[in-house]
Amino acid sequence: VSDKLCSTEDCIPGTGVYLRHGYIYSSLAGYVLRKNEGEELPVISVVRETETQLLPDVGAIVTCKVTSINPRFAKVHILYVGSTPLKDRFRGTIRKEDVRATEKDKVETYKSFRPGDIVLAKVISLGDVQSNYLLTTAENELGVVVAHSEAGAQMVPISWCEMQCPRTHAKEFRKVARVQPEYLQA
Repeated sequence: VSDKLCSTEDCIPGTGVYLRHGYIYSSLAGYVLRKNEGEELPVISVVRETETQLLPDVGAIVTCKVTSINPRFAKVHILYVGSTPLKDRFRGTIRKEDVRATEKDKVETYKSFRPGDIVLAKVISLGDVQSNYLLTTAENELGVVVAHSEAGAQMVPISWCEMQCPRTHAKEFRKVARVQPEYLQA
């Protein structure tokens, strides 16, 4: 707070800063951001740590919700990166060949995920404005962690490829995650 950032000859003041005697000072503790948005001078701002946007990065473990499936892939919304909730909505795709590490040619998307399932996945490729993040569940620790049966009950995993409804005892196929303690949230 009150750190001298630069001269007004070098930058235009943005949010979280103030002017004094030709210099721009920080008005709060946080990160300095410089944005050059086609202006002749960059805009300098200071944002609190909680205001910076966390983005899914290659190799990150993400928690996502399945929104739709088809024979080639499952579409998801990424909800968390690690244990940090995301402010913005990011879309992801889990392709059929990225569901599991073995017998990739035998994977059937509808036997792995259903809309509404909560899935742990790993980012394998970054998305952009037009495309989705590419995700994989091809590790034992990745896959469905929460699923609800047609009866509406939260299902219980009974193997790496099946979950069971505690109410009706009906079994449904899923790519079940072997959840590790570090991925569980209290």
